[in-house]
Amino acid sequence: MSDYAARRTMMVDTQIRPSDVTKFPIIDAMLDVPREAFVPANLREAAYIGENLEIGGGRTLLEPRSLAKMLDALEVQPHHVALDLGCGLGYSTAVLARMCDFVVGLEDDEARMEEAQTLLSEQGVDNAAVMIADLTEGAAKSGPYDIILIQGAVEFVPDALLAQLREGGRIACIFAEGALGVVRIGHKIDGNVNWRFAFNAGAPVLPGFHKPPAFAL
Repeated sequence: MSDYAARRTMMVDTQIRPSDVTKFPIIDAMLDVPREAFVPANLREAAYIGENLEIGGGRTLLEPRSLAKMLDALEVQPHHVALDLGCGLGYSTAVLARMCDFVVGLEDDEARMEEAQTLLSEQGVDNAAVMIADLTEGAAKSGPYDIILIQGAVEFVPDALLAQLREGGRIACIFAEGALGVVRIGHKIDGNVNWRFAFNAGAPVLPGFHKPPAFAL
């Protein structure tokens, strides 16, 4: 067993399972996907620490616990099509791709988008594609989606994104509120998204997802 494989097992045993994440598809995917392959080379030694990792360009690799608990709350199924928003270098896209039918990763930077696509190809992930667009606009042409996962915090969710969620679909977001962020799962029912509290987690707010300042006379 390689050192990284041992660290992956340790990550699952000390960060994922103790957080009440027990679904086999999540455990298997996080044991299977080499997290160290989806971070800049200088951060590989830090790939398995239990905290968010700045991977450059304003992007954050969410701590393993946060990602696993979001996937758990989303109830990802093998037939689902997912949108992974702000996918960074593609780790979360690779994990999702192990669990569902197809994943669209979205980035707003061409170099990062190309690197993510290359890394996914190198890892043999053939049921995912990384696209480039303004993150607040999503990727409507490839939708609608059963699952939308946002890799970073938000202060609000644009209607354009919610419109890309299929009826009965689910979206997971970290809302930046107070000292601790709040993860909520949105369920689309009768065309409306109803949000429910899932757990607390924090992350930097993604570009474009800050609330505009309130206008005052």
